[in-house]
Formats: sequence, C-alpha cells, structure tokens
Amino acid sequence: MSSLPVYDVVVIGGGAAGVGVAVALQHAGIENFVVLERYLVGASFVLWPAETRFITPSFPTNSIGMLDLDSIALGTSPSFMLGVEHPTGKEYALYLNAVAEVYKLPIRTQTHVLRVSKLGEDFRVDTAEETLRAKHVIWAAGEYQYPQMHGIVGAEFCQHTATITSYNGLEGDDFIVIGGYESGIDAAYHLAQRGKKVRVFDRRSPWKDKSSDPSVALSTYSLQRMRDERFAAQVELFADTEIVSVSQTSTGYEATTLSGRRFHSSAPPLFAGGFKGSHKHVADLFEQREDGFPVLSEHDESTTVPGLFLCGPAVRHDNHVFCFIYKYRQRFAVVAKAIATSLGLPAEGLEEYRKWGMYLDDLSCCGGECIC
Repeated sequence: MSSLPVYDVVVIGGGAAGVGVAVALQHAGIENFVVLERYLVGASFVLWPAETRFITPSFPTNSIGMLDLDSIALGTSPSFMLGVEHPTGKEYALYLNAVAEVYKLPIRTQTHVLRVSKLGEDFRVDTAEETLRAKHVIWAAGEYQYPQMHGIVGAEFCQHTATITSYNGLEGDDFIVIGGYESGIDAAYHLAQRGKKVRVFDRRSPWKDKSSDPSVALSTYSLQRMRDERFAAQVELFADTEIVSVSQTSTGYEATTLSGRRFHSSAPPLFAGGFKGSHKHVADLFEQREDGFPVLSEHDESTTVPGLFLCGPAVRHDNHVFCFIYKYRQRFAVVAKAIATSLGLPAEGLEEYRKWGMYLDDLSCCGGECIC
C-alpha cells in the first residue's frame, strides 16, 4: 500500500453533495483530490420517476445564501440554466454535470467503492478496479439509490416509489399508496392526473402538520397540488392509519391496517417509505445516534475515525436535520475549511461563502436556526 499515490481528499459520491463539496474544496485551495461516482454524475436524480419534480422552488435572490435554493455552487442557478422553477430529476442531473464541467472537477465515473478503512495515518479506499490512499475521505454518496422496503409484512408485494420509471407506465385503475409524505403525495398526484383512484395511508397526518419546516410537514408545493381539482376528486387520504401488512389475493392485493381494517387494490401497493441512506455502508466508522444517524463533530467529522467527513442528507446535529439540498449545502464550506486547515492551507477562497450567509466554521453562525 505504501507505493500508492496519496490524495489529500477522496470524495465518494457524484451527486449534489459530492459535486457541491468538491467545488468547496477547490475554493479552499485543495487541488490533490478525486471524486468517485459509482454510476454517472447525478445518477440518483436521473432515476427519479419522469414526472417527479423538486418540491423546493429554483429561483434567484433569496435570503439564505447562493443564487438559488437548489444550487450547490456559488454563482450557479438551476433555474437560470434550465428555465424551470421545479426541475425534474433528469433536468437537475444536467445542472450537476454542467457544474462539474465548468469547475473541471476530477470525477471518476463508473467507479464502485467497495470499502473504506483507515490504516495508520491514511485511508484506504478499495474500488472494484483499484485501491486508493487518502489523507481525508468525504462520504457524500446520498440515499436515493437505497429505498427502504421494511417495516411492514409483505413489503415484497409493494413497489417502492423510487423504482418507478414513469407513472404513465403503471397498469391498473385503483392504487394504494403507503406513506403520506412527499413521495406518497407526489405519486398520488400523478396517478390522479391520469384518472386513477388512489387511497393514501399514513400512520400520522403530515398534510395536517402546521410546521413550516419541510423536513417535518409537507411542502407548500405539495399542499398546492393537493388542492388540484383532480387530486380532490380522485384521492382519498387516511390519516393516523398504519398499514402493517400486505398480501396478494386471487384478484389483486390486500393491505391490512393496525386496527385490522382491510383494503383491496388491483395494482400492487406503492410504498413511499423513504430510504435507508448510504451512510449505513460506513456505519462502523462512526458512532451512532439513537436515531441511527452518525454522530458528527462540529465540523461534520467522525468522532471515532479522524479525517472521515460526512456530507449530504444524513447530516444531523442535535435536533437539526439537513435533509434538503439548501440545508446540507450549508455544511460544504465547514468540511472544506476543516480539511484545508489540517493540510496547512489558509482556505481564503472560502470567505465568499460567508458573504452568502453560509456556514464557515461550525453551527454558531445562527445557532442552527436557519436550517430548521
């Protein structure tokens, strides 16, 4: 291993988090780094259902930094580039590729990382093709490629919403959707637009939550779509109704609630149960919070393996959840500065991030209020 070249940083993941933090590394004056992407840049977004769009609007001039709520690099804007307010996944992938090209980021696509380990002072990153060494590793692999499929008996009879290519391709006239948060409402909306009957079940009632935080309650974009005439006519909402099992019958599928009520559909139920998150693949390198997410230092570094950082929707600090792009991008400069400092670099180029209201040192800029 000693004969292998040593990178200052290896970034794992070429999505919004990986591309965004790579740009921040450049601004920090770090040149000796590489980004490893298992498929293609923005692959997770390309896999979205064709009709699914960002719930956060892309538009310029806002008060929480950068030109655009969905931008991941200073001076860039998906809305300007794409000419849309709510991009589709494929459109957003075009934006990520454009950012990677403009900044000439050293991204290796089609590179499957098998394991990350620390040997002595350096990290060893094993891929399917080769082994790399690094002084620091940033795990930014995201979560969309890891759909959550457990929690109910018979989940194998369901189709996760993340595996749907297009709602146009789904056969059947009546559908059960398990989960009433963003993915579930998105599925119900698109099915309703196609004249399908839909029943949405959630063990809570996110469409009634009055919180302004889209990490807790439905976004205003989803609430607006729920007022659509077809949605109101075609969709029935079941609040505080937990589905505990799904079975296949001679005429279709049956979903059973915690109270024992049974609901039948001709089409396989759609499961909008969220994602497991890629951080599970490196769980042994982090302490674990009670909720299963990694324990992080104030600079988003592992508290047990120095030099390993986390970027993306799995970042948590106390009760602050950084699950949207406009939230977790606030941490890019923090990570980049921490690494630059350890390398003896002044990171002067990151001062521009502070001007845009971004974090640069820790959570102290506003006590975390701006992200929740």
